[in-house]
Amino acid sequence: MNSEQQYIDLYQQAREMIFSHAPEAMNAVRDEAFEDFRRQGFPSKKVERYKYTDIQKLFAPDYGVNLNRLEIPVDPYAAFRCDVPNLSTSLYFVVNDMFYRDDKPKGHLPEGVIVGSLRENPHFIEKYYARLAKTSDDAITALNTMLAQDGMLVYVPKNVKVDRAIQVINILKATPQNAQRQVSDLMVNRRVLIILEEGAEIKMLFCDHAADDRNFLATQVIEAYVGENASLDLYCLEETHYKNVRVSNVYIDQQANSRVNHNVITLHNGITRNKLDLTLSGEGAECECYGCVIADKEQHVDNNTLITHKATHCTSNELYKYVLDDKATGAFAGRVLVEHGAQKTTSQMTNQNLTATREARMYTQPMLEIYADDVKCAHGSTVGQLNDAALFYMRQRGISLDEAKLLLQNAFINEVIDHMRLEPLRDRLHYLVEKRFRGELNKCTGCKLCK
Repeated sequence: MNSEQQYIDLYQQAREMIFSHAPEAMNAVRDEAFEDFRRQGFPSKKVERYKYTDIQKLFAPDYGVNLNRLEIPVDPYAAFRCDVPNLSTSLYFVVNDMFYRDDKPKGHLPEGVIVGSLRENPHFIEKYYARLAKTSDDAITALNTMLAQDGMLVYVPKNVKVDRAIQVINILKATPQNAQRQVSDLMVNRRVLIILEEGAEIKMLFCDHAADDRNFLATQVIEAYVGENASLDLYCLEETHYKNVRVSNVYIDQQANSRVNHNVITLHNGITRNKLDLTLSGEGAECECYGCVIADKEQHVDNNTLITHKATHCTSNELYKYVLDDKATGAFAGRVLVEHGAQKTTSQMTNQNLTATREARMYTQPMLEIYADDVKCAHGSTVGQLNDAALFYMRQRGISLDEAKLLLQNAFINEVIDHMRLEPLRDRLHYLVEKRFRGELNKCTGCKLCK
């Protein structure tokens, strides 16, 4: 059986159940997504944007899916404790792929701002849902669209600034006996819709956390509409465990003079595949995209980005850094597309990588595709090991070899972390990165990001 056949059979057998637990606007695109998925199938490694990750193998196991929307017995406040000093976030939870409605925070959001369930806000689904995340272009997006039954909505009205960051804790929790297939391993399909009207501002922090020592497969699709003169800071941090598979697709559209700061940080994982499609649709839009990866053992992290310049006077800047140890595998494929008429474009893409062992593998592929003649675009990548001269210099001054390596690795990664605008989070990550390099985060017993 092909990897996708079990999902085709599942949808055909459980279609009525899926429809009964989802809002009409989500169901309106579901059958089309199914047909797109059946037509495409999972991409093989011959597909350019998936050449570094074996998607077919990742989706081959028989995972359970909670299509009947049974409540998962979990107290998120007990499963996750955040004590990052002075972070002052508005805290929300998503348990697997269900927005946690009990004890929702109240009274801290500006008037008109919505943070809630998609099914409770059908108007926004009809207007925005599945418009950026086109199921005809990506099989993972199609699979997520055909199976997702709810999701999270974040809406900020015109000229409203949300001063307090929105922190979303994604908790993976398996039931003792899954109602669908009586298995303990679990697949979840998360969906997020972010809408910023003209002049709106918000900072979003997503933290992935696994509460059980089980095999998880999580697909995630985020769609973000950033209006004229709006500002979005989007941070995605993963610290799960080695049994977790995460496949995330992020779609962002920017209008004139908008600003986006996107950060993706992988501190601990099993297999991770992140895709970012960002379009600069309006004149004067700016984006900054940063990523850092720390991986060891046999962990795998693949970041794939596409930044499309459609309008004039737009600016994009990318910086991704990896530190790989043991038999870890990393991949970065970044493409900047400057379309006809997108004059006065400025773009810089940089990927820098350290491999600590001969067995570690890094694949890097920066690409520029330019159809305008008045642009400033550059790209570059490096793969190397720690500087022997710097190590020798520190050893001569009484610093042990292990401590010298730690200092150099920290300095290498911290360039990415320093771009974070949330100062308490930035300081906390400096501390956690050091612990990660010391091997103190190898056994995930909960989300150490905020413990």
